[in-house]
Amino acid sequence: MTTSTALLLADLTGVAVFAASGASAAVVKRLDLFGVVFVGFVAALGGGILRDLVIDEVPPLAFADWRYVTTAAVTAGAVFWLHPQLARLRTCVLVLDAAGLGLFTVTGTLKALDAQVPAVGACLVGMLTAIGGGLARDLLTAEIPVVLRSEIYAVAALVGAVLVTVLEAFGHADATGLTVAAAFVFLVRLVALRRRWSVPVPT
Repeated sequence: MTTSTALLLADLTGVAVFAASGASAAVVKRLDLFGVVFVGFVAALGGGILRDLVIDEVPPLAFADWRYVTTAAVTAGAVFWLHPQLARLRTCVLVLDAAGLGLFTVTGTLKALDAQVPAVGACLVGMLTAIGGGLARDLLTAEIPVVLRSEIYAVAALVGAVLVTVLEAFGHADATGLTVAAAFVFLVRLVALRRRWSVPVPT
């Protein structure tokens, strides 16, 4: 499997899990079919659109490649119809969101590096790619965005982006290395939720 194919598969997987996360959040808010699909679409593709605009890739892949829109819409629609079978929906949202965070951190950082964005900028682009969809999802479902709370969310994405940049610099940004980076972000997010880790807040 070539690097470009692996990157595409990782990107589409991230789209699917974030679409499921957004759709699940919309189901909790009792939105209709259009609302569920729309929130899933925005959650899945918002971060990628932001990434592509920052690195001057126009039109963004979300609009140029039918596979992205189709993946987001089909996944969100499936969640709408199958949500009665999804036990403990809130837990499902959190796990899917953590998975999407890891995958989009990796793909966003790599695409920025491929576009010759310097290392520091690439880390920021990777973080924005990862948190953009969740931010849009929370705003659309009238929740305080996770990224603005004290939870370990954006910080996990930023650390993951730094890890990807280091792997790329040392020539280890292969499938195994990138999988480890995505899993690292995923696990940090879940452990932070489990142990209630947080960043400092004003006292």
